Amino acid sequence: MRATAITINPSFSPPFCSSSSSPHPTRFQRFKSAELKPITLSCIGARLCSFQGLKATGGRKSFVLEAGNIITAEVDSLGEGENEGALLGSENEGNSRPRRIALFVEPSPFAYVSGYKNRFQNFIRCLREMGDEVMVVTTHEGVPQEFHGAKLIGSWSFPCPLYQKVPLSLALSPRIISEVARFKPDIIHASSPGIMVFGALIIAKLLCVPIVMSYHTHVPVYIPRYTFSWLVKPMWLIIKFLHRAADLTLVPSAAIAGDLLAARVTAANKIRLWNKGVDSEKFHPQYRSYEMRLRLSDGEPEKPLIVHVGRLGVEKSLDFLKRLMDRLPDARIAFVGDGPYREELEKMFEGMPAVFTGMLGGEELSQAYASGDVFVMPSESETLGLVVLEAMSSGIPVVAARAGGIPDIIPADQDGKTSYLYNPGDLEDCLSKLRPLLQNKVLRETMAKAAREEMEKYDWKAATQKIRNEQYNAAIWFWRKKRAQLLRPFQWLSKRFSPSPQVN
Repeated sequence: MRATAITINPSFSPPFCSSSSSPHPTRFQRFKSAELKPITLSCIGARLCSFQGLKATGGRKSFVLEAGNIITAEVDSLGEGENEGALLGSENEGNSRPRRIALFVEPSPFAYVSGYKNRFQNFIRCLREMGDEVMVVTTHEGVPQEFHGAKLIGSWSFPCPLYQKVPLSLALSPRIISEVARFKPDIIHASSPGIMVFGALIIAKLLCVPIVMSYHTHVPVYIPRYTFSWLVKPMWLIIKFLHRAADLTLVPSAAIAGDLLAARVTAANKIRLWNKGVDSEKFHPQYRSYEMRLRLSDGEPEKPLIVHVGRLGVEKSLDFLKRLMDRLPDARIAFVGDGPYREELEKMFEGMPAVFTGMLGGEELSQAYASGDVFVMPSESETLGLVVLEAMSSGIPVVAARAGGIPDIIPADQDGKTSYLYNPGDLEDCLSKLRPLLQNKVLRETMAKAAREEMEKYDWKAATQKIRNEQYNAAIWFWRKKRAQLLRPFQWLSKRFSPSPQVN
């Protein structure tokens, strides 16, 4: 067993402790005097040490000596500080240590088609490649036998009133609780909002483990489109309850983070960005196919071809594409994907040069991206817009609304170089950027090449490493801080009624 040396300064009451291995020796100084000399104790075996909560020094700072790992961490006793969440000492050294991670994902990332399906599938794959044990609790629909060695559990589900054909689940059955308890997760990660996240939160509290929530769907924006606008305020209250109970919140874009901050959903330093990622090998210009272009252009491959890939939902502002095509009589458009709005869209585009392919996957999907001329994204409510990343990686320029998470993908310094952004709903602005791309092959190919080179900088492994090694560590830190604060009254009582013997 390893011996850990602790320096105690008797000039403070209660004792002011610092780990001898602290990485910040200049910041956390040891105060000494001629009369009172520090005492050095040795703790044989970290797990034999007691949990020590200390008072603030100078009205601001205190230290927590954590049982289990002997971690010295800075705690702001007055609230949430800017630098909170940074783990010190042995926890950072243990970044590469395999963890047991329980994911609660709703709807199923193996059946429901959306941007987060790709995100979670790649996230699970990368976690397994890094040596972590992964359990995935999701709705029963579409759950395979296994996925890259991750343990999958399908939970009983029911239809969602908000999204058609999307199942929801409480994930709080005795079977689920028993399975997760046997798995002994180090951390629980749940997708929010949804019904399953409530079950994940309760299980995390029962098992006393940190919980991270990732916010993927901007429900207050979607609710008025599908149900009633008066439900927005109650939904914000539910989101606040969930994310304030969580130890950390992950968001796919800075825009969504801004929305959560404006609504005071949780503390600013508990909102972290889930970095973008794309499979640059699967989505590659090499998949450009003449046969696929024939199919997407309805037999007219020489005509300019606009491509849109994604879920066909009313919230995607796809009616804007009808207005666009009315002004581009020589162009063709292909919709790749499916969704509840498809039937209405097909009626809207009846008699126009439009093709609806339905769901495509594998190499067919890669070919569909790479075989178009321009990808148009009219949606104003994208939390990230992974299809934009995939289109750029496939070597076709994008014309997208300057809204939601899209400006995170096409920042101001890239607008006009890798792709174009237009003002949301502004038809003339969109046409002024789309027409030159459709008419000028040299411009189109130059921008496509720049888009591909930019996307080669991002991959899912790097995004996963940041979540695993930084954001999960921050969640654990916040969880430990909260636990320390809850234990303080008991520590006070313990010291009051059974004081420790005085050391001479």
